[in-house]
Amino acid sequence: MYRILAAIGTDEDRALEQAKAIADLPRDGDVSVTLFHDFDDENPQGASVHQVAAVRRAAEYLEDEGIEVTYAEASGDAAAAILDTAEEVDADLLCLAPRGRTPAGKALFGSVTQQVLLEGSRPTLVVGAGRPSE
Repeated sequence: MYRILAAIGTDEDRALEQAKAIADLPRDGDVSVTLFHDFDDENPQGASVHQVAAVRRAAEYLEDEGIEVTYAEASGDAAAAILDTAEEVDADLLCLAPRGRTPAGKALFGSVTQQVLLEGSRPTLVVGAGRPSE
Protein backbone atom coordinates (compact mmCIF):
# COMPACT_ATOMS: atom_id res chain seq x y z
CA MET A 1 0.00 0.00 0.00
CA TYR A 2 1.37 3.38 -1.04
CA ARG A 3 0.22 6.10 1.38
CA ILE A 4 -0.15 9.75 0.42
CA LEU A 5 -0.98 12.62 2.76
CA ALA A 6 -2.63 15.52 0.92
CA ALA A 7 -2.85 18.73 2.94
CA ILE A 8 -6.00 20.43 1.68
CA GLY A 9 -6.79 24.09 2.33
CA THR A 10 -10.08 25.83 1.57
CA ASP A 11 -9.55 26.55 -2.13
CA GLU A 12 -11.62 24.00 -4.07
CA ASP A 13 -9.77 24.50 -7.36
CA ARG A 14 -6.41 23.94 -5.68
CA ALA A 15 -7.77 20.82 -3.94
CA LEU A 16 -8.97 19.47 -7.29
CA GLU A 17 -5.51 20.13 -8.78
CA GLN A 18 -4.01 18.08 -5.95
CA ALA A 19 -6.47 15.23 -6.49
CA LYS A 20 -5.76 15.18 -10.24
CA ALA A 21 -2.00 15.18 -9.67
CA ILE A 22 -2.32 12.27 -7.24
CA ALA A 23 -4.57 10.32 -9.62
CA ASP A 24 -2.03 10.87 -12.41
CA LEU A 25 0.81 9.28 -10.42
CA PRO A 26 1.87 5.82 -11.60
CA ARG A 27 0.06 3.13 -9.62
CA ASP A 28 1.52 -0.36 -9.51
CA GLY A 29 -0.52 -1.34 -6.46
CA ASP A 30 -3.02 -0.02 -3.97
CA VAL A 31 -2.92 3.68 -3.15
CA SER A 32 -4.44 5.30 -0.08
CA VAL A 33 -4.79 9.05 0.33
CA THR A 34 -5.34 10.75 3.66
CA LEU A 35 -6.98 14.13 3.08
CA PHE A 36 -5.80 16.43 5.85
CA HIS A 37 -7.12 19.84 6.82
CA ASP A 38 -5.68 22.12 9.48
CA PHE A 39 -8.12 24.53 11.07
CA ASP A 40 -6.14 27.76 11.58
CA ASP A 41 -7.31 28.40 15.11
CA GLU A 42 -8.66 26.14 17.78
CA ASN A 43 -11.78 25.49 15.67
CA PRO A 44 -14.30 26.94 18.13
CA GLN A 45 -17.26 26.00 15.92
CA GLY A 46 -16.25 22.34 16.12
CA ALA A 47 -16.13 21.89 12.35
CA SER A 48 -15.02 18.59 10.90
CA VAL A 49 -12.69 17.88 8.01
CA HIS A 50 -15.72 16.35 6.26
CA GLN A 51 -17.42 19.78 6.25
CA VAL A 52 -14.65 21.48 4.26
CA ALA A 53 -15.88 21.83 0.67
CA ALA A 54 -12.37 21.56 -0.80
CA VAL A 55 -11.80 18.29 1.04
CA ARG A 56 -15.11 16.91 -0.23
CA ARG A 57 -14.25 17.91 -3.80
CA ALA A 58 -10.85 16.20 -3.65
CA ALA A 59 -12.39 13.09 -2.06
CA GLU A 60 -15.05 12.79 -4.77
CA TYR A 61 -12.46 12.99 -7.53
CA LEU A 62 -10.09 10.49 -5.91
CA GLU A 63 -12.86 8.02 -5.12
CA ASP A 64 -14.11 8.27 -8.72
CA GLU A 65 -10.57 7.30 -9.75
CA GLY A 66 -10.72 4.23 -7.49
CA ILE A 67 -8.38 5.60 -4.83
CA GLU A 68 -9.07 4.85 -1.17
CA VAL A 69 -9.60 8.01 0.90
CA THR A 70 -9.27 8.55 4.64
CA TYR A 71 -9.38 11.78 6.62
CA ALA A 72 -7.38 13.60 9.27
CA GLU A 73 -7.60 17.05 10.85
CA ALA A 74 -5.82 19.27 13.34
CA SER A 75 -5.88 22.82 14.71
CA GLY A 76 -2.98 25.18 15.14
CA ASP A 77 0.48 25.19 13.53
CA ALA A 78 -0.21 23.80 10.06
CA ALA A 79 3.34 22.78 9.15
CA ALA A 80 3.89 20.92 12.42
CA ALA A 81 0.48 19.26 12.11
CA ILE A 82 1.22 18.13 8.55
CA LEU A 83 4.55 16.63 9.58
CA ASP A 84 3.03 14.97 12.66
CA THR A 85 0.16 13.51 10.66
CA ALA A 86 2.55 12.27 7.97
CA GLU A 87 4.40 10.39 10.70
CA GLU A 88 1.17 8.99 12.15
CA VAL A 89 -0.10 7.65 8.82
CA ASP A 90 3.41 6.64 7.70
CA ALA A 91 3.02 8.61 4.47
CA ASP A 92 5.23 7.67 1.54
CA LEU A 93 4.51 11.03 -0.13
CA LEU A 94 3.14 14.42 0.89
CA CYS A 95 1.07 16.49 -1.53
CA LEU A 96 0.89 20.23 -0.92
CA ALA A 97 -0.58 23.15 -2.84
CA PRO A 98 0.87 26.50 -1.76
CA ARG A 99 -1.19 29.65 -1.84
CA GLY A 100 1.13 31.35 -4.32
CA ARG A 101 2.07 34.38 -2.25
CA THR A 102 4.43 37.03 -3.48
CA PRO A 103 8.07 36.78 -2.34
CA ALA A 104 7.47 39.68 0.08
CA GLY A 105 4.42 37.90 1.52
CA LYS A 106 6.46 34.74 2.06
CA ALA A 107 9.21 36.70 3.79
CA LEU A 108 6.78 38.47 6.10
CA PHE A 109 4.41 35.63 6.90
CA GLY A 110 6.40 32.49 6.11
CA SER A 111 5.10 29.59 4.12
CA VAL A 112 3.67 26.32 5.37
CA THR A 113 4.94 24.59 2.24
CA GLN A 114 8.40 26.04 2.70
CA GLN A 115 8.48 24.95 6.35
CA VAL A 116 7.32 21.41 5.51
CA LEU A 117 9.96 21.14 2.77
CA LEU A 118 12.74 22.37 5.06
CA GLU A 119 11.78 20.42 8.18
CA GLY A 120 10.34 17.27 6.64
CA SER A 121 12.18 14.22 5.39
CA ARG A 122 9.48 12.67 3.20
CA PRO A 123 9.18 13.10 -0.56
CA THR A 124 6.82 15.97 -1.34
CA LEU A 125 4.78 16.77 -4.43
CA VAL A 126 4.06 20.49 -4.73
CA VAL A 127 1.08 21.21 -6.99
CA GLY A 128 0.22 24.53 -8.63
CA ALA A 129 3.16 26.40 -7.16
CA GLY A 130 3.20 28.99 -9.94
CA ARG A 131 -0.49 29.90 -9.71
CA PRO A 132 -1.11 33.12 -7.78
CA SER A 133 -3.78 33.01 -5.10
CA GLU A 134 -7.04 34.76 -5.80
